[in-house]
Amino acid sequence: MKERLVVKRYAEAFMDFSKETVGLERAAQDFKGLKLLMQENPGFQEILSSLDVALTEKEDFIDKVLGADFSQEFRQFLKLLLEKQRIDKIVDIADYVRVAYAHLGETEAILRTSFPLDLDLVREIKDRLEKKFNRRFRFYINLDGSMLGGVQVIIGNTIIDGTVRRRLSDLKEKLLSLKV
Repeated sequence: MKERLVVKRYAEAFMDFSKETVGLERAAQDFKGLKLLMQENPGFQEILSSLDVALTEKEDFIDKVLGADFSQEFRQFLKLLLEKQRIDKIVDIADYVRVAYAHLGETEAILRTSFPLDLDLVREIKDRLEKKFNRRFRFYINLDGSMLGGVQVIIGNTIIDGTVRRRLSDLKEKLLSLKV
């Protein structure tokens, strides 16, 4: 739990800073590029995480490897993670940014239902969730015939379960906990 909070704080702090400097789109692009670079070159993260390499050498390495392809602000952010000994969180931070800023401020959400919903109802669900979470969502609708009824919304790691199956399960637990 604490690790997720650290990841979120660093990611949000950098993205807030980026709004004013390079823009959210460029910042998200930098994270995407870094993740791709790390997938293609596993040694990149090993060098940054190595205890045998001095901090100044790691900072020079960042400037040399990332150079003009990445913004100066992003390179400074990586150096800050090095100084704070949080560079091991860079993949998690990149994943957080990918999910939270995939659509420039819109968060992806999956709306699962057993039958097609009226467009007005989908809009109402979306509007209520946007007010509750204070963010914009991009909805993807997933029809799942195995559901008994109701809807389920999946937002990242959060699941809002309004399905009939869940309600029946809750009712069963209540009935089993009652003393007669």
